[in-house]
Amino acid sequence: MSIPTLQGLQTALSGLIAQQDAIDVTGNNITNANTEGYSRQTAVLQTKEPLHIAALSAVTGEGGQLGTGVTVATITRIRNTYLDAAYREHATAAGAAGAQAEELQQAQAAFNEPSSTGLASQLSAFWSSWGELAVSPEEAAKVGVVGAATQLTGTLHQLAAQLHSLEGQASAQYAAITGPTGEVASDAAQIAELNHQIKLSLAAHAQPNELEDHRDLLIDKLSALASVTVTKEADGTDTVTLGNAALPLVEGSTAHWPQALTAAAGGKLGALLELSSPTGALASYGAALDEVAKTLVDSVNELHTATPFFKGTTAATIEVAVAPGEVQASSEKASGGNNVALAIAGLRGGAADQHYAALVAQVGAGVQNATTNQTNSQAVLAAVSNQRQSVSGVSLDEEMTNLITFQRGYQASAQALNVMNEMLNTLINQSGL
Repeated sequence: MSIPTLQGLQTALSGLIAQQDAIDVTGNNITNANTEGYSRQTAVLQTKEPLHIAALSAVTGEGGQLGTGVTVATITRIRNTYLDAAYREHATAAGAAGAQAEELQQAQAAFNEPSSTGLASQLSAFWSSWGELAVSPEEAAKVGVVGAATQLTGTLHQLAAQLHSLEGQASAQYAAITGPTGEVASDAAQIAELNHQIKLSLAAHAQPNELEDHRDLLIDKLSALASVTVTKEADGTDTVTLGNAALPLVEGSTAHWPQALTAAAGGKLGALLELSSPTGALASYGAALDEVAKTLVDSVNELHTATPFFKGTTAATIEVAVAPGEVQASSEKASGGNNVALAIAGLRGGAADQHYAALVAQVGAGVQNATTNQTNSQAVLAAVSNQRQSVSGVSLDEEMTNLITFQRGYQASAQALNVMNEMLNTLINQSGL
C-alpha cells in the first residue's frame, strides 16, 4: 500500500480542526467563568487511526504505520464525585442549622429579654404592686394590682401566641417547599426530564455536559433541603433519594413525589419538621411558659384565699379573675391589714420568677447553639465549596494560558498546511518544465 498523495494535507488539516475545537472549548469556559453550576470543560485530543503501510522501506521491505493526525475524542467536564458528595453532605447540615437558627432567633426576639417590656419586668411590676398595696391598702392601690396583673397576663398571652405562630410558620414553610408547586416537586420534575435528555444524548454518542451541570446544580440545591444520595446508572441517569423517603425522589425519568419525611431527613426540611413537632424546641418553650403561668396562678391563689385571683392554667388561658374591689390585702376582717399583700409581694424571686429565668436561659442557650452550628457548618461548607471550585471551576489565568497554547498549535498546523500547499504547487506547476 502506498502513501496517499494528499495524506499530509489531511494530517495538517486535522491539526487545524482539533486546535480550533480546543480554542472553542476554552472560549466557552471563559464566557461561563461566572455561571452558577458550570463545570470546566476540556477537549480530549487523541491520535487518529494510523495508516498501515505494507512495505514502508524499499530496502528492508518492512511495513509500518503512518500517523494521520489528531482528533478530539470527546469534550469532557471536570468533576470530582467525592467532593460533590462532601459538598452535599455539608449543605444538608448547613440547611438544618440555618433554619434552626432563624426560627429560634425569632423566638428569642419574642421574649425580648432583658428589656423594660419583657415578662421579667412585668412580673417585677406585679410583685411591686402588691408591695404598694401592703403600704397603702386602699382602692387606688388595688386598681394598680389589677392593672399590673392584666398587663402581665396580656404579655403571657402574647408570648404564647407568638410561639404558636412560629410553630405554624415552620409548618407552613415545610408545606410550601414540599407542596405540589414547591421547590422539591419542581426540582424533581426537572431532574427527571434532564435524566431523559441525558440518556438520549449518550445513546446518540453526544456528550451532554451542560445538561449534566444543570442536573448537578439541582441536586446541590436539594441537598440543602434534606440529605441526598445519588446513584449513577449505566445509562447516564441519576437515581436520587431525598431524606428518609420510602421511594427514590427521582428514578430514571420518573419523579416520585409527594412522599412523607421525618425530622431525620435532615436539612432545612428536617429542621422545620422538628420545630413544628409537639416535641420540638418551640413546643418545649411553650410548655415551659405554661409552667410559669401555672406556677404564678397556683402561688398567688394559694395566698389570695377570699376568691381566686387568677383563673386558667396555661399562658394562653390565664386571666385576672377579680375586680379591684375584690383584691384581698389582708386575711383579717379589720380594715388596714396587709398580711396577704405582704405575702404575695414576698413571692418575688420565687418559683414563678425562677421558672421564667430558666426558660429565658433555655432560649438563649438554644439560640447560641443554633447560631454556633450555623457558623461552623457554613464555614465547613465554604471550605468544601472552595475545594470543589478549584477542581471544577474556571481559572481565567489557566484558560488564557491554554488559549495561547492552542493558538500556537493552530498556527503551526496552518504553517504545515502552507508548506505542503507550496510543495504541491511546485510539483504540479513546475515538474513538467
